[in-house]
Amino acid sequence: MESGPAIFAGMVFALFGGALLVWTAVRVRQREPVAQGVSPVASVTLATLAGVVALALGTWCFTRL
Repeated sequence: MESGPAIFAGMVFALFGGALLVWTAVRVRQREPVAQGVSPVASVTLATLAGVVALALGTWCFTRL
């Protein structure tokens, strides 16, 4: 993989994953719903899983440099 696109993709995934995890943590801490009309446990679990997967993809992109 070329280094330019790998750096860009890695940064996008890392920023999205980190922001999603921070946003989810803030919503849970304030006892606000993460998603409207969905089970609180399911929405927190899915949002956390998506954030971790995005961070893992970002890390994978950075290892391809």
